[in-house]
Amino acid sequence: MQTKGPKLPGLLLVAALLLSQSSVLSAAETIHEERSKYRDITVTQTGDRRCLLFNVHRGDRNQTCVMVNDRDRLVFDYTRMSFAGLLLKPDPQRILVIGLGGGSIPLTFADLFPTAEIDIVEIDEAVVRVAEEFFFFAETPNMSVYVDDGRPFIKRAGIRGQSYDYVVLDAFSGDYIPEHMLTLEFLEEVKRIMTADGVIVANTFSTSRLYDHESVTYQHAFSDFYNFKLPSSGNRIIIARLDTLPPRSELVDQAQQLYVSLEKYGVPLLEYPRRLSTRVDWDMSRRVLTDQYSPGNLLQDN
Repeated sequence: MQTKGPKLPGLLLVAALLLSQSSVLSAAETIHEERSKYRDITVTQTGDRRCLLFNVHRGDRNQTCVMVNDRDRLVFDYTRMSFAGLLLKPDPQRILVIGLGGGSIPLTFADLFPTAEIDIVEIDEAVVRVAEEFFFFAETPNMSVYVDDGRPFIKRAGIRGQSYDYVVLDAFSGDYIPEHMLTLEFLEEVKRIMTADGVIVANTFSTSRLYDHESVTYQHAFSDFYNFKLPSSGNRIIIARLDTLPPRSELVDQAQQLYVSLEKYGVPLLEYPRRLSTRVDWDMSRRVLTDQYSPGNLLQDN
């Protein structure tokens, strides 16, 4: 029997693709590295694209990327998806963002709503410094950063009677969300600082062993919520409010009114209403996450 030789064109094609990918990776220049109290922080640049990475030795993904010659454009799906909450609250004036990263989300809000008051909570002062030095972030009279843990900040805000009409939970390091910001008790604290027509937008996992637990927990806190996933993203966005969710026709109307103002950021708002689902695709028998039961280590098994 004659043994067939390798298919050289196919092998050459694979080799060419691997060489191309290797060239792209090697072209990324590390322009900053440091170790903070919480993580390894790296800033890389490839051509016009500058990226912030956490804990790169563990293979974590980029946290923030900006195009240095087109700063308005939001690079990642999940960042653009965070603005789907505007379909429920199109005119926020008191915005809270938990987790700074490179600052893309609060900078976009500040540009969209110049008179809005924006509070940002970031636990790592080194991240704030890196965002200012490498990602064009700067505080303004209407936008302030607090170096603090997001949960006690929210608890103290509730005690003081502060309220927000748009809350973004983005304390997501690529493969980990702090356990104490996944629980039912935490979500109850968030609800206490939300205005009656306010919206919460949470960046979290589209697949993980905690998906069912997390979904059940949000369901207990808010009854219904929009589960927003895109096939191109490993993130999902949970969108909820204190009141009942609006009908889809209202979302479509809002998208038509707002999409022009979001075009320069690359947010395809007209596509979002059909992607916002209330369908239960999780196991409702799973245990609710609480301060006594929050097995964050399960997030490692995706």
